[in-house]
Amino acid sequence: MPNLDARSEATVPEQPGLDGLEVKWDQVWRDTQIYAFDPNTTRDQVFSVDTPPPTASGALHIGHVFGYSQADMIVRYQRMRGKNVFYPLGWDDNGLPTERRVQNYFGVRCDPSLPYQENFAPPREGGDSSSAKAANQVPVSRRNFIELCERLTKVDEATFEDVFRTLGLSVDWNHSYQTIDSRSRATSQHAFLENLKRGEAYISEAPTMWDVTYRTAVAQAEQEDRDREGAYYRLGFSKLNEPGERVFIETTRPELLPACVALVAHPDDERYRSLIGSTVVSPLFKVEVPVLAHPLAQPDKGAGLAMICTFGDANDVTWWRELQLPTRGVIGREGRFLPDAPWIASDEGQKRYAELVGLTIFSAQKRIVEMATESGDLVGEPKRIMHPVKFYENGDKPLEYVTSRQWYITNGGRDVTEAGLRDALIARGKEVSWHPAYMEARYRNWVEGLAGDWLVSRQRYYGVPIPVWYAVDDDGQTDYDRVLTPDRDQLPVDPTTDAPAGYTEAMRDRPGGFTADADILDTWATSSLTPFIAGNWITDPELFAKVYPMDLRPQGHDIIRTWLFSTIVRSHLQQKSLPWKNTSINGWLLGPDGKKMSKSKGNGVTPQGLLEQHGADGVRYWAGRARQGVDTKLNEGQMKIGRRLSIKILNASKFALAFGTAPEDPAKRLAADPAVVTQPVDRAMLAALAGVVLQATDAFDDMDYARMLEVVEPFFWTFCDDYIELIKDRAHGASSSGAEGAASARAALAIALEVLLRLFAPVLVFATEEVWSWWRDGSVHRQPWPDSAPLIEAAHAENGALLESLEQAATVIRRIKTDAKVSQKTPILDMQLHVPHNIVDHIEAAREELVALGRIGTFAVVPVDGTDITAENVVLGEAPAKQPRT
Repeated sequence: MPNLDARSEATVPEQPGLDGLEVKWDQVWRDTQIYAFDPNTTRDQVFSVDTPPPTASGALHIGHVFGYSQADMIVRYQRMRGKNVFYPLGWDDNGLPTERRVQNYFGVRCDPSLPYQENFAPPREGGDSSSAKAANQVPVSRRNFIELCERLTKVDEATFEDVFRTLGLSVDWNHSYQTIDSRSRATSQHAFLENLKRGEAYISEAPTMWDVTYRTAVAQAEQEDRDREGAYYRLGFSKLNEPGERVFIETTRPELLPACVALVAHPDDERYRSLIGSTVVSPLFKVEVPVLAHPLAQPDKGAGLAMICTFGDANDVTWWRELQLPTRGVIGREGRFLPDAPWIASDEGQKRYAELVGLTIFSAQKRIVEMATESGDLVGEPKRIMHPVKFYENGDKPLEYVTSRQWYITNGGRDVTEAGLRDALIARGKEVSWHPAYMEARYRNWVEGLAGDWLVSRQRYYGVPIPVWYAVDDDGQTDYDRVLTPDRDQLPVDPTTDAPAGYTEAMRDRPGGFTADADILDTWATSSLTPFIAGNWITDPELFAKVYPMDLRPQGHDIIRTWLFSTIVRSHLQQKSLPWKNTSINGWLLGPDGKKMSKSKGNGVTPQGLLEQHGADGVRYWAGRARQGVDTKLNEGQMKIGRRLSIKILNASKFALAFGTAPEDPAKRLAADPAVVTQPVDRAMLAALAGVVLQATDAFDDMDYARMLEVVEPFFWTFCDDYIELIKDRAHGASSSGAEGAASARAALAIALEVLLRLFAPVLVFATEEVWSWWRDGSVHRQPWPDSAPLIEAAHAENGALLESLEQAATVIRRIKTDAKVSQKTPILDMQLHVPHNIVDHIEAAREELVALGRIGTFAVVPVDGTDITAENVVLGEAPAKQPRT
């Protein structure tokens, strides 16, 4: 393999190509550790990155490649600007996606009541669709299940790392982490205990959004609306003591009729003003409920009179809380009707409720509608509608409200008590430098729309355990007000297997002893601490001080409400600061149908085939052409352009490196001495390149990789198609300018090549490194970013306008032959070039180059008014005979 510190043995290949460059240079970069962070540094020298830890379950899809490539471009630029880059990469192992993958892959499901089995062998490896059903999964202990999770994530992480290395990510693999490893668990638990100590974490029993499939609570940030078919059912409630008199409600949830606790109307609704304060009797179950007033009731929705149940939606929760209504839960954690409804007093009502016990929500709704139809309580036909229904973002069934005891962290979501915190978090959002800037509004809108604190407990298994126990009183009842916590030096702990200080394992779940909190922390509760985890907050305070607050958070816009917001919350509460200074937001990758590509949607495209077909540089180019924050469709055409561009860099570089008096010595192949650049065309090219450097630098300083490419790429193609063709003969020494003209061309080529390789290096990482190795020591990725000042000095007051004039003239000359349908090698015996007055000097200064380009015998320059160059009186010679192939 090539040595980055000694390239004297490198040579220019006879036929340069892209194949194999990813493997070749990844190995060199591994061996030389060129992307390793230097801990001997000051904070001012560091550029630190809070890199998204991808979910290590299954396979990467091309959307990951899209976003991570864009972030890497920014990072590589900062490294070339002289920054000591701290660029770790973690793996997001814990959480539901990993559990689901393990269940399907091994055909198991977790049952915490089972004992641990030594040397457990899962029933299958690889899984299939049938294994997704609980009936086809073998129950295993929690410890066995976690071991399988750890086993599979290691395999997935190795696969992910291979893809990222093939892609050329310049991460420092010495600073990788897992969100489930001991460091992450200790960090997450310590931060939680700090929140608890300050009163920012608390436990509360309240209605909670619940996924009945996964049997876990779901936070607001993990919910999404999906349009579903439904219907309004018109049900009649009897007025108490007024036989035959009924009032009507319209509901989409008739199955919640046995959970009804009140009816509610808007206080200004004249239709129901006389009814407010009275009592009505529910149909079928004959339960007396009050009619109340509340401003949330909508007179123009349904009948204008709403049924309050515990709980159908967020309004029910608000009404229940503010009107101090009783709780009558009928749906259990499994999504089936519970066996007891003691508030139903009548035998008839109990008999009807008994028919619902154990039914799913769907089946219960069907039976309630049948009952109400038979009894005459359902009036008219249901009105079919489409309406938004809340789902867990990874779930398949609508969410339900279930009353449960859960842990929360304050996030400004409670209107009155946390108004100051909400304002502070909005202010934090304004302090961040957003790229693009308009993304700040998405963050602000999310904070302003919060409906409650952050629910951080989950009833799952593979995650960071909530590090608390509860005392058990002498009667064997759990005292949730007596929370037992570990010391910092005990972390990480698992309360289900570890005992709190002062207790023994024999006292677990016994009177006078303790009981564990069996829940785990929401995966975002750990991921929100990635700057703390990567920076070794609790184990290496010296490193943490050098990298925190971090300089960049790159991520997708869809997780502004989750990862970005939650990280700001934790950093604000813990450090009273922002977690980072800048955030670069990438858009979604869209499939051909215009929908987001993702593993969960099943429409993700794996990147391996695209990387093999178009090369890493081609794929990176496609990612770099996409605007920050803008959703982009998968476009293989752009990848093809990127591959063609990379090949052109190889071939143009080979041409540029073909000159010199000592071709056997690559170090002397091209002298890049600006002092020998004397010809106007060469100076004009360097002047134009100086302008490109200035614009590219401005773009990258704003983290705008797409605009950088938009500036650099057109210049490069002009450099190849026009400048090189114009100076080719002179560079070979075949011009009247002799040795001086040749030296000028060769030096200009060398200077431009060096600058262009460094400009392209953050994007086309393999092609530029390959060319650099042909003639320079070290890595192009450790070179300084180009500076425009030496180029301006080498141009000697020349400007790029001359080059623009020559490009226009070259286009006219080529078009003569194209229009005549003859070879570009066909000579032009004579012609007139009509040239605008203000650029005549440009054409005359490069007359010899134009003659060589067009194989022109003689041509006259005729000054004219206007802005365009045209050709007149053209006389073409004979095209050269085709040479037979050998």
